[in-house]
Amino acid sequence: MDSSSAVSGTKKICVLFVDDEPNIRLTLPAILRLHNFDVTAVGSVAAALAEISEHRFDVLIADLNIGEPGDGFTVVSAMRRTQPEAVTIIMTGFPAFETALEAIRSQVDDYVVKPARVERLVEVIQNKLQDHTPHRPLPIKSVAMILQENKEQIVQRWLHAIWRDPELAVAAMDESSRAEHIRQVLDEIIASLEELRGPNLVQSRAGDYGRSRRLSGFTMKMLISETRVLREVIASTVQENLLAVDVSNVIGEMTRISACLDSQLTQVVSAYVEETAA
Repeated sequence: MDSSSAVSGTKKICVLFVDDEPNIRLTLPAILRLHNFDVTAVGSVAAALAEISEHRFDVLIADLNIGEPGDGFTVVSAMRRTQPEAVTIIMTGFPAFETALEAIRSQVDDYVVKPARVERLVEVIQNKLQDHTPHRPLPIKSVAMILQENKEQIVQRWLHAIWRDPELAVAAMDESSRAEHIRQVLDEIIASLEELRGPNLVQSRAGDYGRSRRLSGFTMKMLISETRVLREVIASTVQENLLAVDVSNVIGEMTRISACLDSQLTQVVSAYVEETAA
């Protein structure tokens, strides 16, 4: 079948198109409309969520990165939960990241590499609509549950990133000590998210770490860099599991995680400074 007659003579296919690039948002939906699709185009996650809550769609086409990296998964998550019968398609400009593509394939119906060829996009929509099984609702998890389930993976990813950093890798500290510290930090974050935190124990652990790092020859810059890397690994882990996360609470939970990391770093630095003075 010629793509130009993909939906001729039938009810128009309602498409929600989400991309923060104004030029793409103007051109691609206009071309899709020429193929008889009824397209609603928006440029932000908030606008997309509003459309999903108010209207029914047959297809979602979302850029992977809407404002922030991975924002497209937030929109996909909302669509899958409220309209599980809709086809979900992600557009990505980074086809070389195989691990990212595997995550995309497992969470959406298909993906299209940018710049998207209209013929390819119409073909994908056609094929997915003809052979589409509504998505099963995903179990909703808190960020604390995601971190608990992926704790060891976070530790290993953090260690891998540390050893790839020339400055941090040469610091005189064994891997097991570093790993144990990160496990304790993650336990504190999870406890804080679940409101089970024990502040005295946490302060003691952070203080011990700060003093030992001073004796190991760490600099203040190294301590800050370690926390920055952990912050990035945690954010990546949550992003990769975004479809399973309770999106309504994720902003508050990520804010609390950041506050926990800042508090931990403050305690570590204070103990580091005290040991220096001593």
